[in-house]
Order: sequence, then structure tokens, then C-alpha cells
Amino acid sequence: MRIAVFVTCWGDALFPATGRALVRLLEHLGHEVTFEPAQTCCGQMHWTSGYHPEATALARRFAGIFAGHEVVVTPSASCAATVRTAYPRMDPALAGLRVYELSELLVDVLGVTDVGASYPHRVTYQPTCQSLRALGLADRPLRLLRAVRGLELAELPEATECCGFGGAFAMKNADTSVAMVADKIARIHETGADVVCATDDSCLTHLGGALSRLRSGVRAVHLAEILASGLETAAAGPRRAGSAGPTPRPVPRSDAS
Repeated sequence: MRIAVFVTCWGDALFPATGRALVRLLEHLGHEVTFEPAQTCCGQMHWTSGYHPEATALARRFAGIFAGHEVVVTPSASCAATVRTAYPRMDPALAGLRVYELSELLVDVLGVTDVGASYPHRVTYQPTCQSLRALGLADRPLRLLRAVRGLELAELPEATECCGFGGAFAMKNADTSVAMVADKIARIHETGADVVCATDDSCLTHLGGALSRLRSGVRAVHLAEILASGLETAAAGPRRAGSAGPTPRPVPRSDAS
């Protein structure tokens, strides 16, 4: 299958390792991965902050850039949710774009739960708010994690509670956000896990920052990075129309490296 990657602006600017893991995983599974270099932000932050005309312009631009692709995958549940639930509210003509979060693509479209990964760590999974309430990912990420060799999955108490990030919420309501992440970190520590996993690097940034400040030793790692661990074949990288393009500069998550 030919699959286009929407890497997200957050991933492009801060965590390109997640995008590279996504490409490595899909190519290991035998799929052709493509990348549209003109892609930018999906408009999520503009939409949720009240800048609706600006968000709508970005949404229409997104639809135009990916118009020639039947299947688009993103390593962000919140960005996928924006495209599928917010875009039709911005412009009814934007309804029906086939943009999938990674675990949806693997489980629902490709019919895969065991990708051949190995990851010898005790891991707990934090379902992000958008993955739960907007996309309804349910147990898809957990099914993928359970099939990873060597991975010990620890159930997270009060998993459905928000971590306190919420995009601009963490900046506009900092005290509340800090209190919420403190509760979440306490639940993570209860599991005895050495890794917390999620489907959004944005939430993992929030969790990873709190864990780092506490010097807890628990790392924040994206689902794509776990699923791409231990694969036999390294990916050559996505094909880009017109140019091979530069290799993204590595920007490791300081608290997850």
C-alpha cells in the first residue's frame, strides 16, 4: 500500500525521531511511504484557540496538499482528530478525509497487531484525551503493545484522566495543569513502569518534562518508537516528490533518551 505521512509540526520541529520510527515501521511491513514536503500545521492550535479563519485556511491547504493520497497516517491522535472532527465544522467540503492515527492504520486498515517489534521494558500506556474521546481508539494501542516481544505491560490507574497538557491550556492555566500532571505522574509511578507510552508527542512532552524534573528515571516514549524497536530491516526513508531532501536533524527528547 502507498501511504502518505503527515508528520505534524510538533514532530517536525521537536521530535523527528517519531516520524522516522513511523517510516521505518511501515517500510518494514512492506509499504511504500511518501512525504509531501509542503505540509505544515493542520490548524489544531489555531482552531482550539479561537482563530477560526486562520485554522480554516490551514485546513483547506492541508486538504489540497494531500488530495492525491488515498491513505494518510499521522503519529498524532490529536491531529488526526482535528482533521476528521474539526475540519467538517470549518468547511463541510472537508469532510471524509482519510487520515488515520498510527494504531488505527495498523489494526483497522492493515489488519496487523504483531509488527515484529521487541522492547524489553516495563511499559504503561497513557491514553490521551483526543485518542479516547475524539477518535475512540479504545484498546488498539494496547493490542499492539501486548504483541511486542519482551514488553511487560503495566495497567495505568485512572488512565482516562487528562495529563493536564491540553495544548494552550497548559500555558493559560499553568497551576491547574501542574496539579493535574502531578496526579498523573503519581499514577505512573504506582505501576513500577520504566517507560510511559502514548500516541501524542505533545502529551509526552508534558509528562516527560514532569518526570525529568522529578528525576524519576521513567522515560516518555511514543508508540511508534516502541513499535519500530528491534525490527530487522531499517527503513531507507520516505520518498519525496521532486527531491530526496535533507535528513531531519535529530532532536532527542532529553528525558526519554
